[in-house]
Amino acid sequence: MKEYKLESLIYYSKLTRDKEHILKASSKDIQEKLDEYSKDGWRLVSTDVEDFGIGMYFYLYFERDRKN
Repeated sequence: MKEYKLESLIYYSKLTRDKEHILKASSKDIQEKLDEYSKDGWRLVSTDVEDFGIGMYFYLYFERDRKN
């Protein structure tokens, strides 16, 4: 049997000349989450992103075999 976990990350736009500041910040944080969850046996199975004007929500969906 599987168990599932959702991790949500939010990033807000800020005034900067760097158009990719959200991409840079989110990539670092998402990689840290992937490393953290994989150490405990979780696998990333899906992702989703929603924007809402000044920010973005990143959703990471994980699964693993249920521990007995």
